[in-house]
Amino acid sequence: MSVAINSRSKSNEPKPSIARRQTAPLPSAAQLREQLPLAPALARQIQQQRQSIRAILAGHDPRLLVVVGPCSLHDDKAVLEYAERLATLSQRVGDRLLLVMRAYVEKPRTTVGWKGLVYDPALDGSGDMAEGLRRSRQLMLRMLEMGLPLSSEILQPLLAGYFDDLLGWAAIGARTSESQVHRELVSGLDMPVGFKNGTDGSLGIACDAMRSAAHAHQHFGVDAQGRPALVQTLGNPDTHLVLRGGHGAPNYDAASVAIARAELERQGIEPSIMVDCSHANSGKNPLRQPEVLRSVLDQRLAGDGSLRAVMIESHLFDGAQSLGGELRYGVSITDGCLGWDGTERMLIDAAVRMRHLV
Repeated sequence: MSVAINSRSKSNEPKPSIARRQTAPLPSAAQLREQLPLAPALARQIQQQRQSIRAILAGHDPRLLVVVGPCSLHDDKAVLEYAERLATLSQRVGDRLLLVMRAYVEKPRTTVGWKGLVYDPALDGSGDMAEGLRRSRQLMLRMLEMGLPLSSEILQPLLAGYFDDLLGWAAIGARTSESQVHRELVSGLDMPVGFKNGTDGSLGIACDAMRSAAHAHQHFGVDAQGRPALVQTLGNPDTHLVLRGGHGAPNYDAASVAIARAELERQGIEPSIMVDCSHANSGKNPLRQPEVLRSVLDQRLAGDGSLRAVMIESHLFDGAQSLGGELRYGVSITDGCLGWDGTERMLIDAAVRMRHLV
């Protein structure tokens, strides 16, 4: 008996199509701003805070700009407790330090992991971005009501319109400073922005980014309603360099700062430098951040006026913890942070030392 054989192997049969992308509607930036509006008094406060930050970064105000707070926001109660403490401390040291609260609701990822409050507010992978957007903006508004200037890293350009009216200062990270899209975005922001040096420690990417962002651009984007739009920008004159180390090596020492200052001057860029006391500059050990700040202050007191700002990762308690199980209150779930007690001591000491600056 003969058996019919199908000449077409099963391995060659076409595979069923798989939908690799699904979409779900989200509120537009305009809708979220309407739901959680910025009161006129707070809008005036933000404009005044931006002017104060600009004055420091331009060298017109001798105070030190200090961007400080949790690596990322994940627990409203802990964040608001931290913000209350920072607002109180700001009144004590405000004659020499301008404290800006970190309100980071996005986190860059080299591979995978929790991407921030906006993306997964429940911390369980459910990905309720509509709730993440609402909760992030609401939390920022509550911190603004305490009188604090706010800062954040702009990672996803489409998210900028949901929060950029609330920020006094913003950062572009080491992995995105090279991005043309981020440079175009910054060129249209009405706030000071810091570009970090490359993850390898190189300065060229950040310098190119500052020069690009200072120019006018026409680029593809979205309007406040989320519709595709041609965006025209005037250019942002208020950008500066953030030194965060690279390849595991620090770059906050006097020799590295001198190289950075010389490169900025060579390219015709205002020599305004912020030192990130965390990341490679602390060897990823958050408890070493006071050591980095002391070095910056030594250089500043020795006459280096280009050092105008620092960044510190700080939370209520030292260290970091992994997601899963019961979380400890006031401890970071992303990068390790310096606890409040150590933060308060270092900032009070910094203010005392800055009062010796003539």
